[in-house]
Amino acid sequence: MKCNIVLAGVGGQGILSIATVIGYAAVDSGLFLKQAEVHGMSQRGGAVLSHLRISDKEIYSDLVPEGRADLIISAEPMESLRYLPFLSKEGWIITNKNPFINIPNYPAIESILAEVEKQPHHISFDGDGIAKNTGNARGVNMVIAGAASVFIDIPFEKMKEGVRFIFNRKGEDIVNKNLMALEEGRKYALEHR
Repeated sequence: MKCNIVLAGVGGQGILSIATVIGYAAVDSGLFLKQAEVHGMSQRGGAVLSHLRISDKEIYSDLVPEGRADLIISAEPMESLRYLPFLSKEGWIITNKNPFINIPNYPAIESILAEVEKQPHHISFDGDGIAKNTGNARGVNMVIAGAASVFIDIPFEKMKEGVRFIFNRKGEDIVNKNLMALEEGRKYALEHR
């Protein structure tokens, strides 16, 4: 088992929370994990990037080589395109359709989504809408994590344990809302892959 993941988004979108849930699930499943993060300007709406490498064998590098990512998971569509060179020929893009417009010359969303849809394996969806429907508008990142879980060979229960781990200090209500967001994202991906 191996899975190379590039996580991308903008500061405040919960990219590092997605990485933590997946990483927790991997380690709790007895797998090896390497992770690298870039989040220098995240507090100002800057790019956030995380590489996750998961395997049942020892991993020697924490960076995903170009052309070797099994998944690009993105909370924002333009960020998913930024990392296309990392995607393998059989890899999947999982992205929220809703843009985070943090630059004055942000391209037309229609052209960005058209580029995503040119990829042979992609799921682009209204993560914000799904999160709002669960009563957890801030849970978009967990919706995205749930959609990505379909393509990661880790028991879904372990992903749920990761959600419990990171949100437990915020109380049972927050944990349950984020679990619901995770489950709805997974359901969407199972129905649309």
